[in-house]
Amino acid sequence: MSSTELRHTALDAVHRALGATMTDFAGWDMPLRYGSERDEHLAVRNRAGLFDLSHMGEITVTGDQAAAFLNHALVGNIASVGIGRARYTMICQADGGILDDLIVYRLAETEYMVVANASNAQVVLDALTERAEGFDAEVRDDRDAYALIAVQGPESPGILKSLTDADLDGLKYYAGLPGTVAGVPALIARTGYTGEDGFELFVKPEHAVELWQALTKAGEGAGLVPCGLSCRDTLRLEAGMPLYGHELTTSLTPFDAGLGRVVKFEKEGDFVGREALTEAAARAQENPPRVLVGLVAEGRRVPRAGYAVVAGGEVIGEVTSGAPSPTLGKPIAMAYVDAAHAAPGTEGVGVDIRGTHEPYQVVALPFYKRQK
Repeated sequence: MSSTELRHTALDAVHRALGATMTDFAGWDMPLRYGSERDEHLAVRNRAGLFDLSHMGEITVTGDQAAAFLNHALVGNIASVGIGRARYTMICQADGGILDDLIVYRLAETEYMVVANASNAQVVLDALTERAEGFDAEVRDDRDAYALIAVQGPESPGILKSLTDADLDGLKYYAGLPGTVAGVPALIARTGYTGEDGFELFVKPEHAVELWQALTKAGEGAGLVPCGLSCRDTLRLEAGMPLYGHELTTSLTPFDAGLGRVVKFEKEGDFVGREALTEAAARAQENPPRVLVGLVAEGRRVPRAGYAVVAGGEVIGEVTSGAPSPTLGKPIAMAYVDAAHAAPGTEGVGVDIRGTHEPYQVVALPFYKRQK
Protein backbone atom coordinates (compact mmCIF):
# COMPACT_ATOMS: atom_id res chain seq x y z
CA MET A 1 0.00 0.00 0.00
CA SER A 2 1.50 3.35 -0.97
CA SER A 3 1.69 6.11 1.61
CA THR A 4 -0.84 8.16 -0.38
CA GLU A 5 -3.48 5.51 0.30
CA LEU A 6 -2.86 5.29 4.05
CA ARG A 7 -5.57 6.72 6.27
CA HIS A 8 -4.56 9.51 8.63
CA THR A 9 -6.01 10.25 12.04
CA ALA A 10 -7.06 13.74 13.09
CA LEU A 11 -3.82 13.95 15.09
CA ASP A 12 -1.50 13.22 12.17
CA ALA A 13 0.10 16.70 12.10
CA VAL A 14 0.60 16.58 15.88
CA HIS A 15 2.50 13.27 15.65
CA ARG A 16 4.74 14.63 12.90
CA ALA A 17 5.43 17.83 14.84
CA LEU A 18 6.48 15.62 17.79
CA GLY A 19 8.92 13.75 15.53
CA ALA A 20 7.09 10.43 15.69
CA THR A 21 8.33 7.43 13.73
CA MET A 22 5.25 6.51 11.69
CA THR A 23 4.21 3.06 10.48
CA ASP A 24 1.49 1.44 8.38
CA PHE A 25 -0.85 -0.29 10.81
CA ALA A 26 -3.96 -1.89 9.28
CA GLY A 27 -3.98 0.74 6.53
CA TRP A 28 -3.52 3.67 8.91
CA ASP A 29 -0.40 5.81 9.22
CA MET A 30 0.19 5.54 12.97
CA PRO A 31 2.90 6.63 15.43
CA LEU A 32 5.15 3.69 16.33
CA ARG A 33 7.21 5.68 18.84
CA TYR A 34 8.19 9.28 19.56
CA GLY A 35 11.55 8.60 21.16
CA SER A 36 12.59 5.55 23.18
CA GLU A 37 9.85 2.91 23.32
CA ARG A 38 11.34 1.68 26.62
CA ASP A 39 10.96 5.17 28.13
CA GLU A 40 7.39 5.38 26.82
CA HIS A 41 6.59 1.94 28.29
CA LEU A 42 8.00 2.82 31.71
CA ALA A 43 6.19 6.17 31.70
CA VAL A 44 2.86 4.30 31.44
CA ARG A 45 3.84 1.84 34.18
CA ASN A 46 5.02 4.56 36.59
CA ARG A 47 3.37 7.82 35.53
CA ALA A 48 1.19 8.27 32.44
CA GLY A 49 1.17 7.93 28.66
CA LEU A 50 -0.97 9.51 25.95
CA PHE A 51 -2.04 7.43 22.95
CA ASP A 52 -3.82 8.10 19.66
CA LEU A 53 -6.03 5.06 19.04
CA SER A 54 -8.21 6.62 16.34
CA HIS A 55 -7.57 3.64 14.07
CA MET A 56 -9.93 1.48 16.14
CA GLY A 57 -13.26 0.65 14.48
CA GLU A 58 -16.42 2.06 16.07
CA ILE A 59 -19.73 0.56 14.99
CA THR A 60 -23.01 1.87 16.41
CA VAL A 61 -25.99 -0.46 16.85
CA THR A 62 -29.42 1.05 17.54
CA GLY A 63 -33.04 -0.11 17.55
CA ASP A 64 -35.65 -1.79 19.72
CA GLN A 65 -34.02 -5.19 19.16
CA ALA A 66 -30.41 -4.00 19.43
CA ALA A 67 -29.80 -6.11 22.56
CA ALA A 68 -31.40 -9.26 21.12
CA PHE A 69 -29.49 -8.77 17.87
CA LEU A 70 -26.10 -8.40 19.62
CA ASN A 71 -26.87 -11.47 21.72
CA HIS A 72 -27.41 -13.36 18.45
CA ALA A 73 -24.37 -11.91 16.65
CA LEU A 74 -21.80 -12.12 19.48
CA VAL A 75 -20.88 -14.86 21.97
CA GLY A 76 -21.43 -12.74 25.10
CA ASN A 77 -24.61 -11.82 26.95
CA ILE A 78 -24.88 -8.22 25.78
CA ALA A 79 -28.50 -7.82 26.88
CA SER A 80 -27.35 -8.02 30.52
CA VAL A 81 -24.90 -5.10 30.18
CA GLY A 82 -26.20 -2.09 32.12
CA ILE A 83 -26.44 1.36 30.56
CA GLY A 84 -23.07 3.08 31.01
CA ARG A 85 -21.21 -0.21 31.28
CA ALA A 86 -18.98 -2.10 28.83
CA ARG A 87 -18.16 -5.75 28.18
CA TYR A 88 -15.26 -7.60 26.59
CA THR A 89 -16.59 -10.16 24.13
CA MET A 90 -15.95 -11.85 20.79
CA ILE A 91 -17.58 -12.32 17.42
CA CYS A 92 -17.14 -15.84 16.06
CA GLN A 93 -17.74 -17.64 12.79
CA ALA A 94 -20.37 -20.37 12.55
CA ASP A 95 -17.51 -22.89 13.03
CA GLY A 96 -16.51 -21.19 16.31
CA GLY A 97 -13.37 -19.50 14.94
CA ILE A 98 -12.69 -16.05 16.37
CA LEU A 99 -13.36 -13.20 13.90
CA ASP A 100 -12.37 -10.53 16.43
CA ASP A 101 -12.37 -9.62 20.09
CA LEU A 102 -14.45 -6.56 20.89
CA ILE A 103 -15.52 -4.14 23.58
CA VAL A 104 -19.23 -3.32 23.56
CA TYR A 105 -20.44 -0.18 25.35
CA ARG A 106 -24.13 0.23 26.20
CA LEU A 107 -24.73 3.94 25.69
CA ALA A 108 -28.53 3.97 26.15
CA GLU A 109 -31.48 1.57 26.41
CA THR A 110 -31.41 0.81 22.66
CA GLU A 111 -27.95 2.10 21.67
CA TYR A 112 -24.62 0.28 21.75
CA MET A 113 -21.14 1.02 20.47
CA VAL A 114 -19.06 -1.94 19.30
CA VAL A 115 -15.31 -1.27 19.15
CA ALA A 116 -13.39 -3.58 16.83
CA ASN A 117 -9.67 -3.91 16.13
CA ALA A 118 -8.47 -1.74 13.25
CA SER A 119 -7.41 -4.72 11.15
CA ASN A 120 -10.85 -6.36 11.52
CA ALA A 121 -13.19 -3.36 11.50
CA GLN A 122 -14.53 -4.03 8.00
CA VAL A 123 -14.90 -7.78 8.65
CA VAL A 124 -16.84 -7.10 11.86
CA LEU A 125 -18.99 -4.44 10.17
CA ASP A 126 -19.84 -6.82 7.32
CA ALA A 127 -20.63 -9.71 9.70
CA LEU A 128 -22.86 -7.55 11.91
CA THR A 129 -24.68 -6.08 8.91
CA GLU A 130 -25.37 -9.59 7.58
CA ARG A 131 -26.43 -10.93 10.99
CA ALA A 132 -28.83 -7.99 11.58
CA GLU A 133 -31.26 -9.33 8.99
CA GLY A 134 -34.66 -10.01 10.58
CA PHE A 135 -33.92 -7.84 13.64
CA ASP A 136 -35.29 -4.36 14.31
CA ALA A 137 -31.73 -3.04 14.63
CA GLU A 138 -29.54 -0.73 12.57
CA VAL A 139 -25.78 -1.24 12.18
CA ARG A 140 -23.91 1.99 11.40
CA ASP A 141 -20.27 2.42 10.41
CA ASP A 142 -19.05 5.19 12.75
CA ARG A 143 -15.32 4.84 12.13
CA ASP A 144 -15.12 8.40 10.78
CA ALA A 145 -17.33 9.81 13.55
CA TYR A 146 -14.77 9.32 16.33
CA ALA A 147 -11.21 10.04 17.28
CA LEU A 148 -9.98 7.97 20.23
CA ILE A 149 -7.41 9.25 22.70
CA ALA A 150 -6.24 7.16 25.64
CA VAL A 151 -4.48 8.33 28.79
CA GLN A 152 -3.06 5.36 30.70
CA GLY A 153 -1.03 4.91 33.85
CA PRO A 154 -1.22 5.52 37.61
CA GLU A 155 -1.25 9.32 37.20
CA SER A 156 -4.07 9.26 34.60
CA PRO A 157 -7.00 9.76 37.03
CA GLY A 158 -5.38 12.87 38.49
CA ILE A 159 -4.59 14.30 35.06
CA LEU A 160 -8.12 13.75 33.81
CA LYS A 161 -9.75 15.06 37.01
CA SER A 162 -8.09 18.43 36.40
CA LEU A 163 -9.95 18.68 33.06
CA THR A 164 -13.43 17.30 33.83
CA ASP A 165 -16.16 17.48 36.44
CA ALA A 166 -17.32 13.95 35.50
CA ASP A 167 -17.43 11.55 38.46
CA LEU A 168 -14.24 9.61 37.74
CA ASP A 169 -14.13 8.09 41.24
CA GLY A 170 -17.54 6.52 40.60
CA LEU A 171 -16.51 5.29 37.14
CA LYS A 172 -15.71 1.61 37.46
CA TYR A 173 -13.38 -0.41 35.23
CA TYR A 174 -15.25 -1.29 32.02
CA ALA A 175 -17.72 1.56 32.36
CA GLY A 176 -18.26 4.65 30.26
CA LEU A 177 -20.10 7.91 30.79
CA PRO A 178 -20.73 11.00 28.67
CA GLY A 179 -19.03 14.15 29.91
CA THR A 180 -16.81 16.99 28.86
CA VAL A 181 -13.02 16.93 29.06
CA ALA A 182 -11.32 20.33 28.63
CA GLY A 183 -14.63 21.60 27.29
CA VAL A 184 -14.82 18.87 24.66
CA PRO A 185 -17.83 16.49 24.66
CA ALA A 186 -16.55 12.93 25.14
CA LEU A 187 -17.51 9.41 26.02
CA ILE A 188 -15.19 8.79 28.98
CA ALA A 189 -14.47 5.06 29.32
CA ARG A 190 -12.39 3.42 32.04
CA THR A 191 -10.85 0.89 29.68
CA GLY A 192 -7.42 0.26 28.24
CA TYR A 193 -4.93 -2.21 26.86
CA THR A 194 -1.90 -1.58 29.06
CA GLY A 195 -2.52 -3.36 32.36
CA GLU A 196 -2.72 0.03 34.10
CA ASP A 197 -5.59 2.19 35.27
CA GLY A 198 -6.59 4.58 32.54
CA PHE A 199 -9.22 6.07 30.30
CA GLU A 200 -10.20 6.03 26.65
CA LEU A 201 -11.87 9.20 25.36
CA PHE A 202 -14.11 8.98 22.30
CA VAL A 203 -14.52 12.43 20.74
CA LYS A 204 -15.38 13.99 17.39
CA PRO A 205 -12.31 14.14 15.13
CA GLU A 206 -12.50 17.93 14.96
CA HIS A 207 -11.93 18.08 18.75
CA ALA A 208 -8.98 15.66 18.83
CA VAL A 209 -6.11 18.18 18.57
CA GLU A 210 -7.61 20.47 21.21
CA LEU A 211 -8.10 17.55 23.62
CA TRP A 212 -4.61 16.12 22.99
CA GLN A 213 -3.05 19.51 23.72
CA ALA A 214 -5.12 19.99 26.89
CA LEU A 215 -4.13 16.54 28.19
CA THR A 216 -0.48 17.19 27.32
CA LYS A 217 -0.52 20.44 29.29
CA ALA A 218 -2.43 18.92 32.24
CA GLY A 219 0.06 16.04 32.39
CA GLU A 220 3.25 18.13 32.33
CA GLY A 221 3.76 18.01 36.08
CA ALA A 222 2.87 14.30 36.28
CA GLY A 223 5.42 13.06 33.73
CA LEU A 224 2.90 12.29 30.96
CA VAL A 225 4.52 11.46 27.61
CA PRO A 226 3.10 10.72 24.15
CA CYS A 227 3.26 6.98 23.43
CA GLY A 228 3.26 4.98 20.21
CA LEU A 229 1.94 1.57 19.21
CA SER A 230 5.27 -0.11 19.95
CA CYS A 231 5.05 0.37 23.71
CA ARG A 232 1.33 -0.37 23.64
CA ASP A 233 2.30 -3.81 22.39
CA THR A 234 4.89 -4.48 25.13
CA LEU A 235 2.48 -3.13 27.78
CA ARG A 236 -0.34 -5.45 26.69
CA LEU A 237 2.11 -8.36 26.39
CA GLU A 238 3.30 -7.91 29.99
CA ALA A 239 -0.36 -7.72 31.05
CA GLY A 240 -1.06 -11.02 29.26
CA MET A 241 -3.67 -9.45 26.98
CA PRO A 242 -4.30 -11.20 23.65
CA LEU A 243 -3.73 -9.48 20.30
CA TYR A 244 -5.81 -10.44 17.30
CA GLY A 245 -3.68 -12.11 14.62
CA HIS A 246 -1.31 -13.40 17.31
CA GLU A 247 -3.12 -15.05 20.26
CA LEU A 248 -6.53 -14.95 18.54
CA THR A 249 -7.29 -16.12 14.97
CA THR A 250 -10.11 -17.67 12.96
CA SER A 251 -8.43 -21.07 13.41
CA LEU A 252 -8.93 -20.86 17.20
CA THR A 253 -12.14 -20.87 19.24
CA PRO A 254 -12.39 -18.87 22.49
CA PHE A 255 -11.90 -22.21 24.32
CA ASP A 256 -8.65 -22.87 22.47
CA ALA A 257 -7.47 -19.41 23.52
CA GLY A 258 -8.29 -20.04 27.19
CA LEU A 259 -11.06 -17.43 26.98
CA GLY A 260 -14.08 -19.74 27.06
CA ARG A 261 -15.48 -17.60 29.87
CA VAL A 262 -16.59 -14.98 27.32
CA VAL A 263 -19.01 -17.48 25.72
CA LYS A 264 -22.39 -17.33 27.48
CA PHE A 265 -24.40 -20.44 26.63
CA GLU A 266 -27.04 -19.59 29.24
CA LYS A 267 -28.26 -16.45 27.45
CA GLU A 268 -31.64 -16.38 25.73
CA GLY A 269 -31.92 -17.30 22.06
CA ASP A 270 -29.52 -18.84 19.59
CA PHE A 271 -26.24 -17.21 18.63
CA VAL A 272 -23.83 -17.61 15.73
CA GLY A 273 -21.40 -20.44 16.49
CA ARG A 274 -23.34 -21.91 19.43
CA GLU A 275 -23.25 -25.51 18.17
CA ALA A 276 -19.56 -25.46 17.24
CA LEU A 277 -18.65 -23.74 20.51
CA THR A 278 -20.65 -26.29 22.56
CA GLU A 279 -18.51 -28.99 20.96
CA ALA A 280 -15.33 -26.96 21.49
CA ALA A 281 -16.16 -26.55 25.19
CA ALA A 282 -16.66 -30.32 25.58
CA ARG A 283 -13.42 -31.05 23.70
CA ALA A 284 -11.48 -28.62 25.88
CA GLN A 285 -12.65 -30.45 29.03
CA GLU A 286 -11.93 -33.96 27.77
CA ASN A 287 -8.68 -33.27 25.96
CA PRO A 288 -7.19 -29.88 26.82
CA PRO A 289 -5.94 -28.06 23.73
CA ARG A 290 -2.63 -26.26 23.67
CA VAL A 291 -2.57 -23.77 26.51
CA LEU A 292 -1.55 -20.12 26.32
CA VAL A 293 1.36 -19.61 28.73
CA GLY A 294 4.00 -17.05 29.53
CA LEU A 295 7.68 -17.70 28.80
CA VAL A 296 10.53 -15.78 30.43
CA ALA A 297 14.01 -15.98 28.91
CA GLU A 298 17.01 -17.08 30.88
CA GLY A 299 19.24 -15.41 28.29
CA ARG A 300 19.01 -12.20 26.26
CA ARG A 301 17.71 -13.41 22.90
CA VAL A 302 14.22 -12.25 22.00
CA PRO A 303 11.60 -14.74 20.79
CA ARG A 304 9.29 -13.67 17.96
CA ALA A 305 5.85 -14.77 16.78
CA GLY A 306 6.02 -18.06 14.90
CA TYR A 307 9.14 -19.41 16.63
CA ALA A 308 8.84 -23.04 17.76
CA VAL A 309 8.68 -23.93 21.46
CA VAL A 310 10.64 -27.12 22.12
CA ALA A 311 11.20 -29.69 24.88
CA GLY A 312 13.22 -32.90 24.72
CA GLY A 313 13.96 -32.33 21.05
CA GLU A 314 10.25 -32.18 20.15
CA VAL A 315 8.21 -29.17 19.03
CA ILE A 316 5.58 -28.65 21.77
CA GLY A 317 4.19 -25.27 20.79
CA GLU A 318 4.58 -21.92 19.09
CA VAL A 319 5.34 -18.37 20.19
CA THR A 320 2.48 -15.95 19.42
CA SER A 321 4.05 -12.71 20.74
CA GLY A 322 7.52 -11.90 22.04
CA ALA A 323 9.49 -8.82 23.05
CA PRO A 324 12.01 -7.51 25.57
CA SER A 325 10.08 -6.68 28.77
CA PRO A 326 11.08 -3.27 30.15
CA THR A 327 9.39 -4.09 33.50
CA LEU A 328 11.02 -7.52 33.99
CA GLY A 329 14.29 -6.61 32.26
CA LYS A 330 14.22 -9.88 30.29
CA PRO A 331 12.77 -11.10 26.99
CA ILE A 332 9.25 -12.55 27.39
CA ALA A 333 6.76 -14.33 25.15
CA MET A 334 3.25 -15.68 25.05
CA ALA A 335 3.00 -19.11 23.44
CA TYR A 336 0.55 -21.94 22.90
CA VAL A 337 2.12 -25.13 24.27
CA ASP A 338 0.93 -28.71 24.74
CA ALA A 339 -0.98 -29.10 28.01
CA ALA A 340 1.69 -31.48 29.36
CA HIS A 341 4.23 -28.62 29.36
CA ALA A 342 1.91 -25.79 30.41
CA ALA A 343 2.28 -25.86 34.20
CA PRO A 344 4.25 -22.91 35.61
CA GLY A 345 7.76 -24.02 36.49
CA THR A 346 7.85 -26.83 33.88
CA GLU A 347 11.52 -27.69 33.28
CA GLY A 348 13.38 -28.16 30.01
CA VAL A 349 11.37 -25.83 27.80
CA GLY A 350 13.13 -23.76 25.15
CA VAL A 351 12.47 -21.59 22.12
CA ASP A 352 14.13 -22.39 18.80
CA ILE A 353 15.78 -19.08 17.89
CA ARG A 354 17.47 -19.53 14.52
CA GLY A 355 18.49 -23.10 15.23
CA THR A 356 19.57 -22.62 18.86
CA HIS A 357 17.31 -23.88 21.66
CA GLU A 358 17.32 -21.01 24.13
CA PRO A 359 16.14 -21.94 27.66
CA TYR A 360 12.86 -20.40 28.88
CA GLN A 361 10.89 -20.63 32.07
CA VAL A 362 7.14 -21.35 31.87
CA VAL A 363 5.16 -18.89 33.99
CA ALA A 364 1.49 -18.12 34.59
CA LEU A 365 0.03 -15.12 32.79
CA PRO A 366 0.03 -12.20 33.22
CA PHE A 367 3.72 -11.33 33.61
CA TYR A 368 2.73 -8.08 35.29
CA LYS A 369 -0.22 -7.14 37.48
CA ARG A 370 -0.61 -3.63 38.85
CA GLN A 371 -0.97 -3.10 42.58
CA LYS A 372 -4.54 -1.92 43.22
